[in-house]
Amino acid sequence: MDATFRGAGFDFSNSQRNNFLQGKGLPLPKATSTGTTIVGCLFEGGIVLGADTRATEGDIVADKNCEKIHYITENIRCCGAGTAADTEFTTALISSNMSLHELSTGRQARVVTAMTMLKQMLFRYQGHVGAALVLAGVDATGPQLFTIHPHGSTDKLPYVTMGSGSLAAMAVFESRWKPNMTREEGIAIVSAAIQAGIFNDLGSGSNVDVCVITKTRTDMLRNYEMPNQRVPKERTYRFARGTTAWTKESVRSLITDETVTPHVGDAMDVS
Repeated sequence: MDATFRGAGFDFSNSQRNNFLQGKGLPLPKATSTGTTIVGCLFEGGIVLGADTRATEGDIVADKNCEKIHYITENIRCCGAGTAADTEFTTALISSNMSLHELSTGRQARVVTAMTMLKQMLFRYQGHVGAALVLAGVDATGPQLFTIHPHGSTDKLPYVTMGSGSLAAMAVFESRWKPNMTREEGIAIVSAAIQAGIFNDLGSGSNVDVCVITKTRTDMLRNYEMPNQRVPKERTYRFARGTTAWTKESVRSLITDETVTPHVGDAMDVS
């Protein structure tokens, strides 16, 4: 049988098959709902990113402490919401391309370059790559903060939110954000915004990750806040030995017949 060559990238040939089956009355499975809260905001001299750490599979919590702030370059980070594999591999691909770009040009890559690479890739696949991103970094032009939607549209704003908990997080920014905040004020408002998503959105939860990017350094504050730690139970449910009595005891040997045959062979040469 002749092998059919397929080009690189995603294959959407099953879309025609699915449309045909749906036309025949076969119900198609619904898309899995994803949940996340990711945010970013500017402060005086840098940017603060924040993310929750819950990964879900529909209505099941798959991972309580996953990492959603991805590395792009030394001065650029990207928060991902949506399909976990898509966000992970999309950011890894762009990180590799950015390294090649820096080697080619001999200078530090700009945040707008990463934004352009990401939006062109996501637009190429028309939303089939489920990655909603918050991209931030500090370059020669200063702090830069972007959102990139799965279909490729972008925004540049002083504070942004994405994910299923974005409305709760945006309420915090709308009421508390102000220009020229200090580093501590920026971290505090980002942490409050993520916690608003954690406690008001079922798809977000667990801990708060924070990343602070300035012109000279990038600080990743893993598990900066842990508002959902388990507390010790008020009572213990361990019972003392002898609480439940038994009437008889029987010990059975699982070996009914055993024959040991010694193995006699040549001695091992240890010279």
